[in-house]
Amino acid sequence: MSDLEFDILDELYFLIHYNDLKETLGLSDEDLKPILAKMVKKNWLRCYDEPDVELDAASIDIEINFRKYYYLASKEGLKAHTS
Repeated sequence: MSDLEFDILDELYFLIHYNDLKETLGLSDEDLKPILAKMVKKNWLRCYDEPDVELDAASIDIEINFRKYYYLASKEGLKAHTS
């Protein structure tokens, strides 16, 4: 796990919108998007269209809609974060 992945997971113990995550980490879209895409592929993140509407893995389009999503660490992500 990279330092940046660790820092992202550190913020995702609670549901957070992309804009808030980006602001908290102080990263640009170009820096954050590829890492989020990588973490989705690792099944470390859960994505939500709205705070109470989780997307299934097949519905996630991280390349186009990454700015619209809310993010939360998955069980696998939390395990990786604490290991």
